[in-house]
Amino acid sequence: MKEYQFEFEKLKGKSDKKIKKWIEGQLKNTSVTVVLIGNQTANRKWVKYEIKRSIELDKGLIGIDISEIEDENGKIDKKGPNPLSSEYPTYLWHKDNGKKNLGKWVEKAVKKSTTKDPQETLVPAPSIAF
Repeated sequence: MKEYQFEFEKLKGKSDKKIKKWIEGQLKNTSVTVVLIGNQTANRKWVKYEIKRSIELDKGLIGIDISEIEDENGKIDKKGPNPLSSEYPTYLWHKDNGKKNLGKWVEKAVKKSTTKDPQETLVPAPSIAF
């Protein structure tokens, strides 16, 4: 996750066109987009764009509420609004045992996706929106 976050940080100050191109590249060859939901996630322009594109591309889509998880500085984020509509499942990382169940959640979303490629593994690496 840190690698993805670092990669996105390098795009700060770049044009919308470059950021969209990068996001499109991240969505390519994926069947599922996993949205990590924190306090500000629903307000983030590029998270909204990635969700919109994931829906347009008929990708599986799930949300994971990551409030109550300590960051590298020991801070815990407050719960924020869910940017996904109620038709997409949202899980609570701690209460729903995300460490144990993430694979099952993604697999379930893959089965709902219409972008499945028979050449892909059942559970591809998800695209993760912050």
